[in-house]
Formats: sequence, structure tokens, C-alpha cells
Amino acid sequence: MKSWSFAIAIMCLLATMGLMNSLSHGEMIVAKKPFLQFPLRIAGRWVGEELGLEKEVLDKLRVSDYMMRMYLPLESLQGENIQDGATPVSLYVGYYQSQRTGATYHSPKNCLPGAGWQFSESGTFSVPLDSGETMTINKVIIQKGIEKQVILYWYHDRGRIIASEYWAKAWMIWDAMTENRTDGALVRISVPVLTNTDQATDLGLSFLHDMWDDLLGHMPAKFSHDV
Repeated sequence: MKSWSFAIAIMCLLATMGLMNSLSHGEMIVAKKPFLQFPLRIAGRWVGEELGLEKEVLDKLRVSDYMMRMYLPLESLQGENIQDGATPVSLYVGYYQSQRTGATYHSPKNCLPGAGWQFSESGTFSVPLDSGETMTINKVIIQKGIEKQVILYWYHDRGRIIASEYWAKAWMIWDAMTENRTDGALVRISVPVLTNTDQATDLGLSFLHDMWDDLLGHMPAKFSHDV
């Protein structure tokens, strides 16, 4: 029975992929502000710098647009010097204008272990926004040797905030068939654990709230009629 279920699932997946490819001609391309214009100073509280990614990594990711930044709390800076104990926050956003041709985001659950990180904790939780809405995102704690990080991440697809990579794929297929769009992004906030995981999580959430409006300004809306 399990083999039949697996075979049916594979057939459905192949049929869906075929349908998506048949609809690929003339896919709606939605304009967005480039991440080069994303501010290095956020909410008067954070100052950042562009880290970038190596060409070898970009060739694998095949992103349409991206940013890899490191931000520090403004209060941790004295002139051009960083105070001892300052905790940096890393922001990565990888955006794909279309995911029909195999270029798509890489789940942290796959790429982080490949870089030597081990997951010590994984789950989802709800984050209240200033708008009154609540979004559900992923929180994982990773460790490599004595290093430990808190990672907050989600899929930002056509106006939707999605924690599950499986639901992200399901919505992508639905939107490809109904709206002829497959654009989407992975958003990841990383905070090293210098004292404890609660403090690192709180710092990551504080950064998320402060940069939220700027992020929305650089992401396409749900559909063209929502812009």
C-alpha cells in the first residue's frame, strides 16, 4: 500500500510540474525595489554593512536578487569602534523572480547541516506585528563545536508569510496555476548565542520588528491588484 501511495504522489508531482511548465510562457514578472536600496541604517537603532556572497555560492543559489548583511545595535558603537560583547545580527534574503526552472530557495534544514551545523532545537512560533497581525515563523538553534546560533526564518512568497517549506511549495503550485506567478524569497535572521538563547532570540525579534516595514517595501505584494 505504501509503495502505491508513493507512486501516486510521484505521478501527481510530475503532472503538476508538467502543468506548471506548460503555463510558464509569459509568466507574470512583478517589479520590486532592489535590495541594493535596502537601508544600512534601520529605525535609528541599527547600523549595517553589506557582506555579499562568493560567486561560487551565488552560482549554486541562482537568486534573482539577494542581500547578505550584518547589523549591529547603534548603541554598541563608539565612534568607529565596536564595544566588547556587542552581538551582531545577520540578515540574508534570497529572492527568486521565478521558480519554474528549478531555481528556488534552499531550506536551512538542508544547507546548514551541509556546512557542519547541527540542529539542537527546531520549531515554529507566532510573532505579533505592529499592524495587529500575527505571523508564524521558524526558530532553530544550531551548534558547531562551541559556537551556537539562533536562526529565525520564513518563506516570503507573493505577500504570504509561510513557515513550512511544504506549504510554500503547495502555495507556489497553486499560484502558478491561478495567478501565473512563482516569485518568492527566503528570509533568514541569524544571531550568535553569546550569553543564552533567550537573549539571542529577543535580539533577533527586536531586529525583525525594526526592519519589517523596510522589508515589505522591497517585496512584491500578493498579486498585482494588491499593489
